This record gives sequence, structure tokens and C-alpha cells, in this order.
Amino acid sequence: MKLVYVYHSCCVIEAGDFAVIIDYYKDSGESHARGYVHDELLCRGDRLYVLASHSHPDHFRPDVLAWKNEKREGDIVYLFSDDILQHGKARATDALFLKKGEAYQDSHIRIKAFGSTDIGISFLIETEGKRLFHAGDLNNWHWMEESTKEEVKEAEEAYLQELELLANAAGHIHVAMFPVDPRLGSAYMRGAEQFVSRIRTEWFIPMHFGEAYDKVLAFKDYALKHDCRLVELTHKGQRIEL
Repeated sequence: MKLVYVYHSCCVIEAGDFAVIIDYYKDSGESHARGYVHDELLCRGDRLYVLASHSHPDHFRPDVLAWKNEKREGDIVYLFSDDILQHGKARATDALFLKKGEAYQDSHIRIKAFGSTDIGISFLIETEGKRLFHAGDLNNWHWMEESTKEEVKEAEEAYLQELELLANAAGHIHVAMFPVDPRLGSAYMRGAEQFVSRIRTEWFIPMHFGEAYDKVLAFKDYALKHDCRLVELTHKGQRIEL
């Protein structure tokens, strides 16, 4: 199994004769339509699952719906958060829309929707004996240096509640794709720290950090203390063997 970090919160899981792409909005090349996704992924004959955790433009691009024209009928499956339908970003016939607690399963994969601390959902993916989690915008969005103590407490409690639901369902995750966003200020790793402290995680893929690669590398030492390996991302389109 391979994972490709495309950009921002977009990752691709290459597994056997299919692939899963999550939260695409920009390709790994110089333009949104050039790079690994358009030059390699969409050229392959494998089945493709296209997941979108919510309607924010840095997690969902309606252009993905045109990808079905490049695949054989039945070789592409769209699984979107229900808020994408509710916000009019897609039609009811475009995808299977999931709410928190709902799931999709076929002979290749099982995908269950968990909650978020923003809009939309997060994804627990089980395939080839592995359990992977993509957080979408689930995080401890505390904005500690800008918010009141009450707002910070409320944000943390909401996050810890969602984290507990996930931990009860999946106490061991092979690969976690999770936000480490420096915009949060000095405690920008807090949500990630709480995640690996609560859930046994083998590989941690940081996301939602833009170009701040040096900032996310700072999470390495904390991850190692919890027997978790941080994938040290250095560039868009990076490939990781899992």
C-alpha cells in the first residue's frame, strides 16, 4: 500500500487495483490541473474512490465530478459529506452523501463517517487489513491566542468528545491524516498531540499546513514518544510506502 501526499489536505491511497483520493482541490504541479492526480492517477484503469469531507473550497473542488468522463462506467465512486449537497455544491445524483455515523462498503473497502469540529465529516477507512483515518477539518480549533478562555474550553471539549467516539470505535489506527496548522499559534500541535495520546497510531501524516513543512516536522519528537512515526513531508506529490 502506498500513500501520496498531493497538497494541503489531499492524500491518495494506492491499494491493489484501486485508489482512494480524499479532499482534492489542487494538484501537485504548478497549476490545479497538472501533477500527480491528472498526469498519473486519472490515467490509470483502476477503480477510483473520490472522497470529500466537506464543502470548504480547500477540501472540495466541483471539478472532480468531471473525472467520471475519464473513467469507465462503474470505475469511479463519489462519496461526499452531506453538507456538500445541502450547500448546493453537487446534485443528489452526483454522489453518495454521508452523514456522521453512516457508512459505505463494497468488496474493496469500508468507509465510515465520523464527526468534525468544523462542518462536514471525517473518514475511517478499512481496506487490505489496514485502518486509516482522514480527519477532514476535525481538530482542536482552539485559536488560543485570539479567543476567550470560554471559547477555548468549548472548542477543546467539542474536539475531545469527537475524539472519544473515534477511540471507542478504533483504538488502533495504522495511518492518521490529521491537521497540524501553524495558524493556530504557539499551541498549533495540541489537537495532534491529543490524537496520538488517545489513539494508538502507527503512521501520522500531517496536513492542512500549506507550505510550512518545517513547522510540522516539530511534531516528530512528540509522536515518537507515543510509538508513532511522523511522515516527514518535504514536497507536494511525495510518495510514502506503508
